[in-house]
Amino acid sequence: MAASVTAAVGALSRLSRPLVRPIRHPPCCLHRLVVSSRLDPRLRGPPSHGFGTAAWLQKEQKVVAEASRYTKQPWAYLESTEYEERYGSSPVWSGYRRNHKGSIPPQKTRKTCIRGEKVSGNPCPICRDPNIIIHPQNVALLEQFISPHSGMVHDTHLTGVCRKQQKKLLEAITTARDEGLLQFQIPYVEFSGEDYSNSHDAVGSTPRPPALTDGDTWYKWYSEIIPDEKEVAKVRKTYKAYLKQGC
Repeated sequence: MAASVTAAVGALSRLSRPLVRPIRHPPCCLHRLVVSSRLDPRLRGPPSHGFGTAAWLQKEQKVVAEASRYTKQPWAYLESTEYEERYGSSPVWSGYRRNHKGSIPPQKTRKTCIRGEKVSGNPCPICRDPNIIIHPQNVALLEQFISPHSGMVHDTHLTGVCRKQQKKLLEAITTARDEGLLQFQIPYVEFSGEDYSNSHDAVGSTPRPPALTDGDTWYKWYSEIIPDEKEVAKVRKTYKAYLKQGC
């Protein structure tokens, strides 16, 4: 009787082991995705108790799938209704104000908004929205950070973007311009024919120098210089192998 009870307990333990293992140890790749997206309060660690862990994993997989749906096509977010409801027709940095101590705002933006697992208060316009992804092909986003008048990239004191995201923006804009996705604004200057003619008042009325008409040297004292024969002989002896015959 005792032997049969022991065998039954062993069989139940062997059957329940593969069912318990995935619940206690979630996949490593899913765990990394959950830890990396720290801005969403729904993405947190597993509950301490064992009940409801499977439902928590299903909820995490759904949230991670929603957060990463714009990874392959970052420009699709700017064309979605979700973006229009949040930003409308304004840029992502429009109306952004940073929290700071005291009445005087800081001269420079913070280096980064996310440090490991800590997220700073009131992150920059790019770090606060995980759906905004900087990419050279995301032209609609890059154009929001370029001045339409001068073609220069807006400074961080205007947009409030942290310096880490600003560096990514500059690299993406440079790559997009090299690949022909963004236009170059080159100033056009129209020249008239008078700028290159000899009949202009500044050129036509000025007499030519006499050195170009008489054939003399430009400086008269230059023709009166007589070189020292000893120094000339030293130079010829030093560079004899490099001089032509008869020199």
